[in-house]
Parts: sequence; C-alpha cells; structure tokens
Amino acid sequence: MFTKFGAGVVAGIAIGYGAAVYLHRQSASSSSAGVVPDSTAKLNTLRTKNSAFVFIKPHANTPAVQSLVQKVLASKKITILSQGELTAAEIDSGKLIDQHYYAIASKATLLKPSELKVPIAEFEKFFGKSWNDALSEGSVYNAIDACKYLEIDSNGLDSAWAQAKNAKKLVKFGGGFYCGLIDTIPNKKPIYVFNGFFMSMRSKFVAPGTSIHFYVVEWESSELPWSDFRGKVLGPTDPAEAPADSLRGQILAKWQELGLESVPNTGDNGVHASASPFEGLAERSNWLKVPIEKDSFGARLVAAGVPPATIAEWSVDPQVKGKSLFDTLEDLDADECIAKAVELLKS
Repeated sequence: MFTKFGAGVVAGIAIGYGAAVYLHRQSASSSSAGVVPDSTAKLNTLRTKNSAFVFIKPHANTPAVQSLVQKVLASKKITILSQGELTAAEIDSGKLIDQHYYAIASKATLLKPSELKVPIAEFEKFFGKSWNDALSEGSVYNAIDACKYLEIDSNGLDSAWAQAKNAKKLVKFGGGFYCGLIDTIPNKKPIYVFNGFFMSMRSKFVAPGTSIHFYVVEWESSELPWSDFRGKVLGPTDPAEAPADSLRGQILAKWQELGLESVPNTGDNGVHASASPFEGLAERSNWLKVPIEKDSFGARLVAAGVPPATIAEWSVDPQVKGKSLFDTLEDLDADECIAKAVELLKS
C-alpha cells in the first residue's frame, strides 16, 4: 500500500523527476497527495485530501515507536503513502534541519552576519558598540562559525550562551532572532553571536548514528480536520498536556517500553507533523526534494494562481500582510488553505 525506503535511499530523490514517485502508487483513482497527473483536467476533478509530512525524531526513532506510529495512523484512517529513513549525515550535509527551522537557522547557520537585517540602532544601544566596527573587526559570527572560532562543540556554545543570558548580555531583535556577547571562553576574544542556542537543537539531528523515520501521509478532511490531526492524533507540543491516546501522549506514558533513553519533554516530544497542508508541501520539498509542481498540493496551488516562485518564497515562513505565513495557514484543511493562499496573493 505504500513505498518504503531504507536508510540513505531518500537522498536519491533529488536526482530527478522520476524519483517523485515516492509520493504515491500511481493509479486511475490516485488521490491528490501524490504525483501530478498528466492531465490538468484530471487534476481539477480530484478531491483535495489533506497531506502531511510526519517524522519520528532521533531520540525516539526505535522500532517500537515506528510500530506505534503506524498503528495510530491506521486507526485514524490516515494512509501512509511512503516512509523511509534519513540519516544524520544526510541531514547534516543537506542542511535539512536548518531549512526546516529556517527562521531560526538562517541567523545561526545559513547566512553570515553581514547578510542579516540587523536592527543596527538596537544592536548599538544594547551592546554600546558600532555595528560597522563589529563587522570590520571580525567579531560577529553566526552560531556555526562561532563554534569553529571558539573551538567548542554545540554543548560548549549552549553553555556559553546560557552564561551570556544570565549575565544579561543577550538581546532579542525579534521572533527567533537573538544576539549574545560571548566573552567567557578562555584565550578567545569576546564575540557577538547570533542564535547560539540553535546548535544544541541541531546537534540532536546530526549526531553520528542517529536518524529520523519519515512518513508521507494523507486523509479525508471530512473525516479528520487538520486541527484534530494535530491536537488529537499528534498531540500538543508539551507531551504532558497531550491526550492519553495521542502519539505524543502514548510516547510519554510508555517511553521506557518503547525504548527511549529519557523522559520526553517539550523539545524531545517524539514526533513531528506538519502544521498545515502548506507546511506539509514545504517540508516534502525540503526533506525529500520533491519539486513544487510535482507535488499534488503544490500543483493545486499553482493551478489556483499561486506562482511556484511565490510558493518557494513562502516556504521559509516570511511575514505576509504583517503576519507569519505559517501562522496564517495553520490548521486549515487543504481546500481552505488554497483559498487563503490565493486571498493573500491577491490582497
């Protein structure tokens, strides 16, 4: 009923169009979460199903958790179209987790300080240092380069970041945008670091020997609204607040039986799932390298008048009409999501 990939195989999806078959068993009755049918007319007659990207986080990726996830999805009439593994090495080299958390990671690993839109007046007021001087002196780093300069690992930077926070040498410029003065590393000059906390988050996904197990899934919105998929099937971010029969609730209750090494918490909560059909598209594009037009939800957006270039821009959660795009589309079912995206484009 679904396609399964072993560890490392998913990397090949990026090689060419043919690999897009990861999404579906092609048939005359193929659902809308799969590869785009040849006929646009056929595409328009298909009913839009909800489709999401789900993965088990590295700390919980055990055979028992995989079995639990499949059992729970099946019980809720959620179809698994494909599943597979992505190794830490693939996640690291492809910067997949960085793209996943783009709003945070763009300041920590993907962009250099000179490329960031730093509120100069706020920087200079808080640190008492000219931004231009700090740049010219080479004393401003993103988190990944800070680790290299300071000769410390992610845990070392996390500790130094905590010290900067306690010393009130940390400033927030906006959502997911922080800068801290790291001046506690022996024999290293003080430096200004952006989003130093991210390296600890990242390390959990790129630690040697670890992996995520992913699922591409779909279901009828008439039987399960997206809000219930997240709230009741997945469960809230904090597993302690999750329904007992939700995935996160069950992983918390049975963590030892399921083979986890420690009690799940808000960060290590077992499973991730897309927050909307649009985020599902963005995540399939990032993690599995599926072209927008070859993903059926992406194709429907394009057919509705949203250009592929706009979809790509929106996939990193920009501010659209003064609000996070992801927040605007959160928990909407597929057809509502498409309608809202068209509305945002036209307004």
